Amino acid sequence: MTAVLAPKAVTRHAFAHIETWVFDLDNTLYPAGTDLWPKIDARITLFLAHLYGLDGISARELQKFYYERYGTTLRGLMVDHAIEPDAFLSFVHDIDRTSILPNPVLAAAIAALPGRRLILTNGSRHHALSTASALGLDGLFEDIFDIVAGDLLPKPEAETYHRFLARHAVDPTRAVMFEDIARNLLVPKALGMTTVLVVPKPGAMDDREAFEIVSEITPEHVDFVTSDLEGFLQAIAPV
Repeated sequence: MTAVLAPKAVTRHAFAHIETWVFDLDNTLYPAGTDLWPKIDARITLFLAHLYGLDGISARELQKFYYERYGTTLRGLMVDHAIEPDAFLSFVHDIDRTSILPNPVLAAAIAALPGRRLILTNGSRHHALSTASALGLDGLFEDIFDIVAGDLLPKPEAETYHRFLARHAVDPTRAVMFEDIARNLLVPKALGMTTVLVVPKPGAMDDREAFEIVSEITPEHVDFVTSDLEGFLQAIAPV
């Protein structure tokens, strides 16, 4: 049975069993509508244009084809072009982050969570560290599991989640995953994790692809939905 897409009632009791808090990075720890992802997106298009000698429109179309089919543009490039991934990751994440301001409310809410805190991202470790620092979240996470740690297999590939859980000795039945893309929560839910879909605040720009956006119905594998990550974490933190 499905429900209308809206924040569901959340209680501390529903999260009392959680020992490990797992966060996606882009459009999750910073909100959709921030200019960070569009900057990365534009760099990916430029990388493809240079690599293949394409005009901007053709490069953009190829980029989106790769992204939807393989989960990341990088994965598509590795399959079709055997590119060296470090060069790609370095280029696309070479962006200006000065538009991101520290978020002390989010930092305090994350710091108040009991247990372990980890980032699981399809981006690079450098990107995650730089972005977390810009948000004022330095030192709040035990580790970052990036696309390289996942052997360049992106979410939502099941193998990536299994590798993440094994590397960090995470019991999925005592863990929660915060993520902005609903399909990336399918495997976590199947493994026993509690799942929280982070959606844009009302009226905010949403730069994600159309197939990534859940607009009307909450999928069955999503336990909770929030457009206010800070408020959600404050509501479930122990008193």
